[in-house]
This record gives sequence, structure tokens and C-alpha cells, in this order.
Amino acid sequence: MMALMDEPGWELLSKRDIHRGYVTLTEHEVMLPNGDVTRYEVDESVPCGAAVLGLTEDGKLRLAQEYRYPVGAWIYDLPGGAANNGENPADAARREYEEETGLRPVDLVHLHTFYQNPSRSPTPIHLYFCRSATPGTPIDDDPQEVVRTVAMSVSALDERISTGEIVDPVLLISRLIAAQKGFLPDIC
Repeated sequence: MMALMDEPGWELLSKRDIHRGYVTLTEHEVMLPNGDVTRYEVDESVPCGAAVLGLTEDGKLRLAQEYRYPVGAWIYDLPGGAANNGENPADAARREYEEETGLRPVDLVHLHTFYQNPSRSPTPIHLYFCRSATPGTPIDDDPQEVVRTVAMSVSALDERISTGEIVDPVLLISRLIAAQKGFLPDIC
């Protein structure tokens, strides 16, 4: 990652797991540029995330709808999830898309990589775009993950964005970048 300023960073002195479960929290002992030593908690749960903004045969967006317990609501988001250790982000995107939609992406194109919570997590999120897919096999083996696949027009998505109904940053960023790269129409 490119430094934004020519300023010294923090020096890692040690780290230890303070919680290991579905989420892994690690306490880092760091030395600040002024020489002070402090502790900082970091979410090191997964190596990276990957999501796919896919199109249906008739040009609609293939979205996911999932219940998100922390916000207490069903929300629209993209088919995607965490990569397994050692798994390439594009392979994770393909696997997650197939697991959640029952379709295999044919023409996966990288859109963008960003950090969803750079203040607490080193986890990059890799976004992809897909125009076509072939039949695959959905996998329904996680009781915490109930995914409904939804086809939505770009204009309907844009309307939901403007009303604040779309709250998932992965979906919001994917829509913006797909328009900037010419894969989708400009945002209305």
C-alpha cells in the first residue's frame, strides 16, 4: 500500500490473540512515532473478502438479500464473502458467487480493492464484475447465512440508493466503480 504522506508509521512490538472464534481480535503492542508504547486491537478474522456485481441475462443486477443481525434488518448486498487462507481473491469471488447464487461467473473482471474498516482491520475487499454465468451448484451449509438472490434493474437500485435503503458499502462502492469503468450506466 502506498504511503499518503512521508510520515513515520507505528512499529509493531508484539501481538497476541485476545479472542479467536468466528471473529479473531488481536491486541498489538505498538510504538508510536513519538516513542510512546500503546496497545491497539485489530480485527484479523479473514485474509480478504471478495464480492461480485453480476448481471442477469436480461441486464439486471444479480444482488443478494440477507438478514444482518448487527443492524437487525434484511439488506441488499452482493454475493460474496471471506476468502479461505491461501485462496486467491478471484477464486474466492467465484466460489462465493456460486455458493450463493448457484451460478459460476464466466467473465470475472476486477473492479476495485478497498478496505472496509481501515481503522481496525487490515482486510482488503476485492470487488469484481461479471456479465455472464453458467449453471453451478449452490451450497447451503451455514445456518447463519440465508441468502436470497434478487434481480434488480440498475434504475431500481439507484432509486433505493437515493432513498437510503441501500446501506451495504460493498454494494455502494461496486455500483460507483462499475459506472466509472463503463460497465453500468452513470448514476442517476
